[in-house]
Amino acid sequence: MDRWRGLRLDALLAVAAVLVDVLFYATTPDELVPVDMVRLPWPAAIGLSLLAATPIALRRVAPRAAVVAVLVAFLATVLATYQPSTLVVAYIAITYTAAAHLPLRPAIGTAALLWSPTAIAVLAVPWLRDGGISPAYSIFTNSLLALVCFFVGRTVHARRASMHALEERARVAEENQRALADQAVTDERRRIARELHDVVAHHVSVMGVLATGARRVLPRDPAAVDEVLGTIEQTSRTTLREMRRLLDVLRTDAEPTAADLAPQPGLSGIETLVEQVREAGLPVTLRVDGAPGPLDPGVALTIFRIVQEALTNALKHAGTATAEVRLSFGVYWLVVEVSDTGRGPLPDANRLGHGLVGMRERVALYGGTLRTGPRPGGGYRVYAKMPMELLGAPNGEGAA
Repeated sequence: MDRWRGLRLDALLAVAAVLVDVLFYATTPDELVPVDMVRLPWPAAIGLSLLAATPIALRRVAPRAAVVAVLVAFLATVLATYQPSTLVVAYIAITYTAAAHLPLRPAIGTAALLWSPTAIAVLAVPWLRDGGISPAYSIFTNSLLALVCFFVGRTVHARRASMHALEERARVAEENQRALADQAVTDERRRIARELHDVVAHHVSVMGVLATGARRVLPRDPAAVDEVLGTIEQTSRTTLREMRRLLDVLRTDAEPTAADLAPQPGLSGIETLVEQVREAGLPVTLRVDGAPGPLDPGVALTIFRIVQEALTNALKHAGTATAEVRLSFGVYWLVVEVSDTGRGPLPDANRLGHGLVGMRERVALYGGTLRTGPRPGGGYRVYAKMPMELLGAPNGEGAA
């Protein structure tokens, strides 16, 4: 598409050059025509002008053919003892095009191939010296014109190369940024998988202990065994749901650290977290709407991590503002909202926002949605909404 667009533009330039040459031919008095130059008839003059303008139209779509056409047109003008102005335009255009689009050595070779015959012709053909001008002066002016066209073309070539290098650097930087973001998502998923693994392992251990106890008391107290079996049933359903979620993320094979073996926080840890943030200097209020009920440990852990990350960001960026944590437990949905009255985090192209990535991954793992950003009236808000899943409810069903 760009190739044909360039051809159309160059063709328009060639037509304009021919029209200007015809205008000059029609308005130039006979006494201003050099003595040694022949004034051709109109058809011959227009034909020679068209021949000299042909390389202008071909300079980008067929550069080699354009160079040959310029040399043929120059030879034709020497034989016809008449030089149209379109030939000068063609020389300028082809020299500039070669310098702007070719590497340095081919560009120099093309310019030398174009302008060397003119120097030889000036020495051999008297009428090309335009009324007794010395050959040295004619060669100097032609060389100066060639150098100006060539260096203008090289300047454009250097600018294009610089722009291409900048675009390539921007593309590589974008790819690196995308790779870093993907790595952040992968790392966060591994951390979530490790935590879910701890939850599942805990439930499996509980089922093992309960099964052992039920086997021992079965002969003496069948009623107690029935209650234990019900607990095992609920725990197994919870474990099955956590196992399915665990398959959706990557699990690390690294050895667990002491922090990994510590009990995972849940809803009971949010009040302690709020108190810690207050002591750190950020006034925080906690509001709970509805009764949470016996939530799955993975859901409770997700709620805690969202509040923890949001309050940490508020503590960093809110300054002297205040913050509010709201937990809303409905029949089918639970909502976690953390808002502050500060300025929020500043945009930074080099900051990946791993915390936001982690929150989004956690909420998506449980089928919820997350929205973050400035809130009306100032401040920043983190809003998460997830399906209500109670301990012991079948997978995909909420509390009735």
